[in-house]
Amino acid sequence: MPHAAPIPRSSHDADSPDTPLLPQGVMRTYLLVNVLFLLWGIPNNLNDVLIRQFMKSFELNRLEAGLVQFSFYLGYFLLALPAGILMRRKGYKAGFLTGLVLFACGCFLFLPAAEMGRYGFFLGALFVVASGLAFLETAGSPFVAQLGPSATAERRLNISAAFNPTGSILGVVVGNLFIFSGVELSASQTSAMQAAGTYAAYLHKETLRVVAPYLVLGVIALVWAGLIAATRFPAFITAREHKAEVAGNWRDLLGERHFLHSLLAQFAYVGAQVGTWSYLIQYAHDYAHTLDRTSGWLLTGTLVAFALGRILSSWLMRFFNPTRLMAVYAAANAILLVLALLRPGWIGLGAILVTSFFMSVMFPTIFGLGLKDLGPNTNIAGSMLVMTIIGGAVLTLLMGWLADHFHSTAAAYAVPLACYLVVLQFCFAMTRYNRRRLTVSTFEI
Repeated sequence: MPHAAPIPRSSHDADSPDTPLLPQGVMRTYLLVNVLFLLWGIPNNLNDVLIRQFMKSFELNRLEAGLVQFSFYLGYFLLALPAGILMRRKGYKAGFLTGLVLFACGCFLFLPAAEMGRYGFFLGALFVVASGLAFLETAGSPFVAQLGPSATAERRLNISAAFNPTGSILGVVVGNLFIFSGVELSASQTSAMQAAGTYAAYLHKETLRVVAPYLVLGVIALVWAGLIAATRFPAFITAREHKAEVAGNWRDLLGERHFLHSLLAQFAYVGAQVGTWSYLIQYAHDYAHTLDRTSGWLLTGTLVAFALGRILSSWLMRFFNPTRLMAVYAAANAILLVLALLRPGWIGLGAILVTSFFMSVMFPTIFGLGLKDLGPNTNIAGSMLVMTIIGGAVLTLLMGWLADHFHSTAAAYAVPLACYLVVLQFCFAMTRYNRRRLTVSTFEI
């Protein structure tokens, strides 16, 4: 596949102040798509509440509860590539609309799942929700990356991604207020309710608490689908979609070492993020002896740190190279998780809470770096990067197994520790890549 001639760019840490973040006339579209980043953050972090709630209402162990994340991220893995193929043929708008409709359908399935009281049906509903989100994420990040100059792609993606933790915070707040009942029975109270024949009704009532937030989410998704359908996308995006359809060849990606390396880094990062948040409530419960609602507010606090990290990092990228900034953040998180492993308790819990600030830069930056210099293969490459979200399923289950095997939630945090070392190694590899060749997108505005 022929590439546009590389245009050298200074290795100066900051982007050129003359390079615009966006071309004229696309701000409305940019903001409309940014809200999607917020929307898919809500169900991602409602899962952290669901894990603890289902452990109560279905009496699950940690490994069984980890199937929430496994089912969810399996949907991402299986649907990301079909999403990329659809968008290559039909464009970004088709991807956004398909994703929103699937998202809404999965949310509405929570009602029959709760009425039947079957854990397996909830897992199926979560799979459908995640299938819709796979379309949204497969479309969203590449769309934003191509919505302006390549030189500011990482910064543009980090600004868009800053909307995501707002959704994450909303997800945990909603879960804390409307899913957690605040009722935590002692062993004697449980025995008394079982003897009285009221315990099963109590568990069913706890299960029903998850329904209302998802029904509201489903309605919002359908409303936003209507707004997307009524929006005309910029002409240069349509031209790029056509070029990708006629000139793209996924086999060319096998020769792009920086892209292949980004797949491993993204797999590791998503596993670290999802696993860290999934077991934070359990870690707080085990070592700081907090109640579920208190732990839920701690999770909210760490997501606020995540949001602040996204905002600050987007600003810092005006002055510092994104790769070097991410390397510093990955090293900081590795050190913090060593502390969480060695000092379980409030000190370790505090260290885990702080990791969210430093992980904030990673997903959009890895995504942006991985898509560099891929031309008409950007869409299909974006799909493959979204597929690596399966790391959230695989590594969360591994954390659950470690926690059960060693009877220690702290031991499970060895997994995200290893993941940040993988991200750090990716930063070193990208530094070497950037020294060899710094390019702008083969797509020109």
